[in-house]
Amino acid sequence: MTQPEGLSAEAGLEDGPVQPIGLFGGSFNPPHLAHLALARLAFEQLGLAKVLWVPAGQPWQKAGQEVSHGPHRAAMVAELIAGEPGFALDEREIQRSGPSYTLVTVRQLQAEHPGAEIVLIIGQDQYARLHTWHGAAELLAAVTLAVAGREGQAPEPSEVLAGLPHRIMPLPLPRLDISSTQIRARVKAGEPVDSLVGTRVARYIDHHHLYQGTP
Repeated sequence: MTQPEGLSAEAGLEDGPVQPIGLFGGSFNPPHLAHLALARLAFEQLGLAKVLWVPAGQPWQKAGQEVSHGPHRAAMVAELIAGEPGFALDEREIQRSGPSYTLVTVRQLQAEHPGAEIVLIIGQDQYARLHTWHGAAELLAAVTLAVAGREGQAPEPSEVLAGLPHRIMPLPLPRLDISSTQIRARVKAGEPVDSLVGTRVARYIDHHHLYQGTP
């Protein structure tokens, strides 16, 4: 199996005058403290100018699943990252019609920030299926991947992805047993979720009566 091209946290990121920009996308249904930990780690370790949190407007790979209205998910991200230096909510995918393709967002960011490296922040589960994303080969050529592997393990690409040239920086994120699916189930069961999403997001979920239907 061909191994992905390695790239240190320093290589190619500090040579030029423009700091790299982190792109952290997802359905964020809801966003939670594991998301926050991953974004913080990437921001601190990779010398990013900023991390853009980009909620998907129409997460096409989650077709058939219950996904909260985009503005609610964006508002929860805003609550989660409030006061965090270097983090910003980017609502372009929610405002854009049609399926949310990361490649389109990357091309827009490249046009807006000429010369800046775009660092796509993902977890192991996303990395393993990244070859199924829209325009995967073109996306891999356009970004550097920052991947949080499972605790104590290096990130592992799929067999298809391993055959495609790409740049990757592993992120040593400690294991955090938190998932959006788990949170939605707890809300439906009337159980508290403050310890999983933080007080501000938990308050927002309760105030807007989110996730009280299908988990």
